[in-house]
Amino acid sequence: MSMKKLKLVTIGGGSSYTPELIEGLIKRQHELPVGELWLVDIEAGREKQNIVGAMAKRMVKAAGLDWDIHLTLDRRAALKDADFVSTQFRVGLLDARIKDECIPLAHGVLGQETNGAGGMFKALRTIPVILDIINDMRELCPDAWLVNFTNPAGMVTEAAIKYGRWPRTVGLCNVPFSHIEQAKKTLDLADGELSFKFAGLNHFHWHRVWDRAGQERTQELIDKIYSPDRQQDNDEGLQNIHQIPFFYEQVKHLALLPCGYHRYYYQQDAMLQHSVEEYKENKTRGQVVKETEQRLFELYKDPALDYKPEELSLRGGAHYSDAACELIASIYNNKNTTMVVSTQNNGVISDLPYDAIVEVSSAVTSHGPEPFYWGKLPPAARGMIQLMKAMEETVIEAAISGDYGAALHAFIINPLVPGGDIARQILDELLLAHKDYLPQFAGKIAEIEKYQPETVARVKSVLAGRLSLN
Repeated sequence: MSMKKLKLVTIGGGSSYTPELIEGLIKRQHELPVGELWLVDIEAGREKQNIVGAMAKRMVKAAGLDWDIHLTLDRRAALKDADFVSTQFRVGLLDARIKDECIPLAHGVLGQETNGAGGMFKALRTIPVILDIINDMRELCPDAWLVNFTNPAGMVTEAAIKYGRWPRTVGLCNVPFSHIEQAKKTLDLADGELSFKFAGLNHFHWHRVWDRAGQERTQELIDKIYSPDRQQDNDEGLQNIHQIPFFYEQVKHLALLPCGYHRYYYQQDAMLQHSVEEYKENKTRGQVVKETEQRLFELYKDPALDYKPEELSLRGGAHYSDAACELIASIYNNKNTTMVVSTQNNGVISDLPYDAIVEVSSAVTSHGPEPFYWGKLPPAARGMIQLMKAMEETVIEAAISGDYGAALHAFIINPLVPGGDIARQILDELLLAHKDYLPQFAGKIAEIEKYQPETVARVKSVLAGRLSLN
């Protein structure tokens, strides 16, 4: 009896990450009976979709597979009867990320893809789109799993599950994989020799580590990675984070291994200073990634290229295939693979609401993730994570309702945004800069355009020379 062929859909299929996804599916060809792979994009992404789609077809052909690969701008046609839908889109493309970075940095405030003002605005643009996708899925593929890799992954996943009412949603991030690889390298141990337990929020988690004999190695790793004489020798493998050393005494006191993104909070001044310098040199991460992508797509055009080039690792998406494709394989085959995913808390982290979306180690089954119990966090972590979750919930409320007061409140809650007039000013400027992608705030944006000519002028001034302005 032949197995039912799977229909996989990737929204944001023109992404430079797509070859990583194709590689991961090819690697798992014997456990995933792929029949159709649909790469979906929008008109603005058509050229990249055609380039990466042609490369995907070459990769599949080189692997000796007969998968049908479809390129389309028609999302509904792609979603019809899909089994798995993965999302890797960026509303407003990379120019939107550059705006998220540059406008706050012009005020001496952090601008970053998933943290601070920029991260909140990425959520404001993205959440309405993920809810639209779910509305289509409800009609066209009601049994499909939604695998979300779109940042900010935690907030987007929470909106999908709590507001989109799509429980078959799992959020993914490649950052935990980087920390797992770092621990194996530091202790000189191979796959299967260590076990890990992560708990927290997306880009705001901590973890512990044990060896095969059951001995906890967390403190040893803290000493080997974060002691002052060792920090410069340890590479987390996170391309998009400037690796300013953590305070060893602080990490030792916490007795948990931090996420690389914690630098934005634990070393806020130094990280901000570095980001401001990048901004002054026209080298924000978004600008660098845009240049990297241009080089990647030139490579992808090569009709002889039928494998993922090493240059893709510079894009910051290492281990994407292991995350997205292993998740799909584990659900499909009920493998119980241990993975770090964004899923419903269900009491796993006792310091957070039961229905909150958290990023935790889980066994991935045919009915979804079964998260591993963590319990309480130490007070130093508990206070921060509760504040961050409250901020996330308020951002999601603003994204759905278009409530300016909720958006302003989220800005004021966020530890990386100064309160008061500067929060309001950055909020107004970002609303104006992203007006094409924020219809829920149309009334407020019209008010800013009418009554705040200085804000309009400042946005144009900040972005001049960094983007092609309309």
